[in-house]
Amino acid sequence: MGKRSSQKKNVAMLDSDDAASESSSSSTMRSENMVFSNVEEVQVDKDSLLDQFLDALYEKRGSTREKALTSITEAFNNSLQHEFVENKSATLLHQCLNSIKKGSAKEIALASHVIGLLALTTGPGEKAQEILEESLSPISEALKSRSEPSKISSLLECLAIITFIGGEEPEETEKSMQMMWQVAHPKLGPNVAAAKPSPAMITMVVSAWSFLLTTVDGRTLNPKSWQESISYFSSLLDKEDRSLRIAAGEALALIFEIGSLEKFSAEAKGSSDISTDGENGQRQLVYIQGLRTKVLNQMRSLSVEAGGKGSAKKDLNNQRNTFRDILEFLEDGYSPETSMKIGGESLNTTTWAQLIQLNFLKHFLGGGFVKHMQENGFLHDVFGFMPKKNLSGVEHRMSVGEKRMYKSPNSVVNKARTQLLNKQRMLSQDKNRGHYAVGFGDE
Repeated sequence: MGKRSSQKKNVAMLDSDDAASESSSSSTMRSENMVFSNVEEVQVDKDSLLDQFLDALYEKRGSTREKALTSITEAFNNSLQHEFVENKSATLLHQCLNSIKKGSAKEIALASHVIGLLALTTGPGEKAQEILEESLSPISEALKSRSEPSKISSLLECLAIITFIGGEEPEETEKSMQMMWQVAHPKLGPNVAAAKPSPAMITMVVSAWSFLLTTVDGRTLNPKSWQESISYFSSLLDKEDRSLRIAAGEALALIFEIGSLEKFSAEAKGSSDISTDGENGQRQLVYIQGLRTKVLNQMRSLSVEAGGKGSAKKDLNNQRNTFRDILEFLEDGYSPETSMKIGGESLNTTTWAQLIQLNFLKHFLGGGFVKHMQENGFLHDVFGFMPKKNLSGVEHRMSVGEKRMYKSPNSVVNKARTQLLNKQRMLSQDKNRGHYAVGFGDE
């Protein structure tokens, strides 16, 4: 990491203690006390500027690294940094992982977000797989400390994003989902009391877990796993926190969309014809039918709930609208259809899986969402969205061999695009015989 030329003007990082003599010394030394100016105002090559931010991640002072990570996030939100990622992705990843291992809660949150942006910019392929493989262990260790909710939320979002993009095998998705579930259901040992996660933390777990569930083929999961997950999410509908209720409700809608209780009922009914297991099969059928009735009644109540004292009207309306949509889906089979304009073109969703993916990515990208939807070929493939104009002038779409299923397996729109994937997955599943559970509801 060489020193920068003294000929470059308006360098983004300056020594704050030596501001008076910056003309003679700022170009030949990097202090731990650097100040970051507004990225848009710096008229230098953007890759050179990103190189400076990357260099700053080697500094000893945590506040300097935090400022560098913030600036990198802004740069990735403002423009898709394909050339920088092509040349420096490994270096950036390793420095972010060092921040996750040794940094403050704030630095960990910032580094986690940068890793997610790095994966989104890279798109599926070997680099995304490497990001997932190398990040799993540091993220797992960082998740064990639950002192800072913002840190945990960022780690969970990062884990969801890098698995969504880099997880090529069902087992990889399963592992990440189980890691998420351990945050909601901590187990520290027989004689150690685990800290109870907050509603906000459980909400993030459910959202991230649901986001990954959109890529799971329901046919690979046994009915018992689905039943356990439905029972757990049903218990969350009784909690006071409205955001948690909504997250649990959307997770239930997705489970029904992918697996459907009718399928479970049919399997339970079929098992009752076997004399050695007839009684167990009948009990399972009664349990499933009772669970469906319970969930429907809970959702009806939440769809018409009256506002209590101190109740935020917006939160209450969001809850009512969400559960009305879920009820309509469960009772009549109609998924909510949404549409939003991006660059003059409509981005539409027609399934719960697509809606959950869209909301999760909007939340993760924040102010960078529109830019990425306009220019990120990976997201174009996820949503089947084609903007009128690729503003960057660079076509960055995935090849046929790189495409995976990012929508619900039941999506009619996505069916043709995922036939090849489904064949590949079936071959993989035949090779790895047996059902796998994805960390549902085990406490």
